Amino acid sequence: MNLDPVSLRVFVAVMEHGTIAAAGAQHHIAPSAVSRRLAELEDVLRVPLFARSNKGMAPTPAAFALRDLARGLINEMEGIAQQMRDYGRGTRGQVRVVANISAITQFLPRELQTFLARHPQVDVRLQEQISSAVARSVAENAADLGILNDGDYGDAVRLLPYREDELVLVVPQGHALARRRQVDIGALLDHDVVGMHPGSAINQQLTRAAAERGRALRLRMQVSSYDALCQMVAAGLGVGVLPRGSAALFRGALPLRIVGLTEPWARRRLALCVRADEGLSSVAQLLVDHLRAEAQA
Repeated sequence: MNLDPVSLRVFVAVMEHGTIAAAGAQHHIAPSAVSRRLAELEDVLRVPLFARSNKGMAPTPAAFALRDLARGLINEMEGIAQQMRDYGRGTRGQVRVVANISAITQFLPRELQTFLARHPQVDVRLQEQISSAVARSVAENAADLGILNDGDYGDAVRLLPYREDELVLVVPQGHALARRRQVDIGALLDHDVVGMHPGSAINQQLTRAAAERGRALRLRMQVSSYDALCQMVAAGLGVGVLPRGSAALFRGALPLRIVGLTEPWARRRLALCVRADEGLSSVAQLLVDHLRAEAQA
């Protein structure tokens, strides 16, 4: 069986983008050439990958299985080429990491700096995602390692203890809550809230906590970063909730006050996420060991 690596790359692009046109644009080939490669791939594998109709193409279960396998194969092939290039320039190995914004803003800058200082031969590729997407990326072999909020993400991934963080309330200086040391969720619900983007774990937690009180969260606006959240809060457009370590980054630069939350859910655990049925590469294991050692220290 001769599998063409280019056809596998094109197939993965079709699965990721959802259309032949978008996959062709990514790889700079005509849609007709993409269709031909998909048909040849089905002939080689002797299994239909798409159910075709006048409404378009729908992936079959075999297509989803091949997508995950192909990602792993492509990554291994890229790893071989990368390692050979790396030998020439003195670096060896690559780790694909996906992490939520809490880990990225609070812990990873220093931890990755010390790791890369000790292991300059390793190339770490980092991407931000929400926790549910982190688990999915690791399960589907789109990433080697994830960092996310502790929880239940299914049997395809395994979680390792990492760190704890604390959610706090940020308010503008002069706000009615600015002189308080701690508040509960009830005090927060009396004010407009600047929230994170849809799907964020903090928004979901605040919405649940409000519902348990029989109230609605006064979500005035949603932003995509802690930086934007703090800017909006400092401008007096609402109050916000984010990890204490992240809030501390902006307190000196913006007119903000940090107020503790007395709720039990304000204390959170972060975990490292790896695939349950596969061992880590040597460089990925090196990074996992370093992150856990830094957390314990």
